[in-house]
Amino acid sequence: MSIGFTALQAPHIEAALNADPGLLEDRVSLTVQLERLVYEPFRAAMSRRGRALRRILSKGPFIIVIDGLDECVNKQGVVEFIDQLLSFFKEHPTIPLRFFIASRVEEHIRARLETDVVLLGNLDTHLAHKDIQLFLRTSFQDRVMNDRVIQEYIRMHGEWPTKSVMDELTSHIGGSFVLAATIFNFIFQPATENDPSTPMDRLPLTLRMDGLDDLYTQTLTRSQHLPHFRDIISTVVLLFRPLSIVEIANLLGIEAFEVVRVLLNLQAIIHVPALDREGEVTLCHASLGEFLTTESRSGCFFVPPWFHLRLSYRYFLSDFKKCRGATYYYRHTPLFTHYSTRFAASSSSDLTIEIEWLKDCKSPHLDTPPLHAFLSSALSYSFLINPPPEQFSSTLLLYMLTESTRHLAMAVEYPDACIRFWLNRRLPIAVSMVGNQRIAFTKHTYETLQHNLQRASTAIQANFPELLTQPRPAGTDVEYTINGALWVGPIDTFNALEWIVARARCKWVELNQSPRPPLELGISQEMVRPDPNAESWAVRRPAHAFNVRFSFDG
Repeated sequence: MSIGFTALQAPHIEAALNADPGLLEDRVSLTVQLERLVYEPFRAAMSRRGRALRRILSKGPFIIVIDGLDECVNKQGVVEFIDQLLSFFKEHPTIPLRFFIASRVEEHIRARLETDVVLLGNLDTHLAHKDIQLFLRTSFQDRVMNDRVIQEYIRMHGEWPTKSVMDELTSHIGGSFVLAATIFNFIFQPATENDPSTPMDRLPLTLRMDGLDDLYTQTLTRSQHLPHFRDIISTVVLLFRPLSIVEIANLLGIEAFEVVRVLLNLQAIIHVPALDREGEVTLCHASLGEFLTTESRSGCFFVPPWFHLRLSYRYFLSDFKKCRGATYYYRHTPLFTHYSTRFAASSSSDLTIEIEWLKDCKSPHLDTPPLHAFLSSALSYSFLINPPPEQFSSTLLLYMLTESTRHLAMAVEYPDACIRFWLNRRLPIAVSMVGNQRIAFTKHTYETLQHNLQRASTAIQANFPELLTQPRPAGTDVEYTINGALWVGPIDTFNALEWIVARARCKWVELNQSPRPPLELGISQEMVRPDPNAESWAVRRPAHAFNVRFSFDG
């Protein structure tokens, strides 16, 4: 049934992708993707008449299954998805389409789903005891049949595990299939030099473990002593897109065998692909990620939020490695997704300290030119394009503004081919909030920016003169706009900052006051609607493009 209907939808989906090839990229919101690739093609296919459609519909409505909605990191995106879903069915109440959503009932989900349009079912009332008992019995039997060591143990000692032990294990697990599967994997994980225990040794240990947390701690201890353990585990937990073993090694600047050595001991809780270059390293269950990112639960294994900052820098370095002839490159990196995520889990002072820590880190991977380039791009991106949440102080915003220009100046003072590559490189960006931002622009900020931009301009003129194609602004224009921004690079932000300095100077001349009073700098982001009459995609612009506008109020 689904295959037949997919054939009817396919031309409409292809048309949407031809009109906007960027729809499948991570920076496009889920609501836009659903509207363009699910709802619109479905409605278009339903508008057709024919025997094939009638035959398909005679079998009942179509069902889209979504599992683990609560595991989405972007809670606001989940809320927008549910709101869009409910709105769609309100507008099309008779459409033969249903969504089956399995999720833990977190507040941001529950509040949206308590409506007449939704039929809620509570799985807590389902008794899984017999199901888990069956799972354990068949799983143990299968392993016993294929393990000569266990077979010899049974020959010498009798039944293993005994019925009483199996009943105790089932009772200890309760109704959690996640715990049942993880305990089973823990019992039968391969022995190592540091943990030569057998399944017969491990089974009694699981009966003394207090749920998943103890199980995760016991398993992680097996690799804790190995080099790069913390970096590898933190990367696997925090990545937005799973990577292969080789990709993780490349990202961290280590050897693939070092990644394998850490992960092989953790196969009870982490899926490890058979091939280094194929398949993805993933968590067996999202609860491991929750455990590792909650310090009160994971203790010494805690993965701190600041690791997002390091990950974004490692992704940034992949661009530089491409420039230097490396064989790998992450075309659509979640570079700034990791950086933006850092804001959501940090206070203003913490973030400043962590950025300073990254700058002072003496790691051999923190090459000076790319580090300055990274900090310049990341800070200017956060301030100009994707501002942090409202709880951040204006002090942090000013820090981003001035530090971004200082690192720009230091980066372009290196006559390096990779710096030229970076200056020419426009990165895909996503706007998490569209609106207005205001900041007090003082004389001190002006003087700091002016100094840094003059230093940067001099260095670019000396090392990369071909990139300065735009005349320096006089400051007479009342606003400055980055039009239809979808890809933004260092030169774009450099030109915007040059206008800010020039315009502030003109404003103070107009005011003719001494001392110079603070000005109010406004930065606004607004979506750009595509032109439906445009003949080409390039002219239409994709539906998720936007303008960034700068102005001084008053």
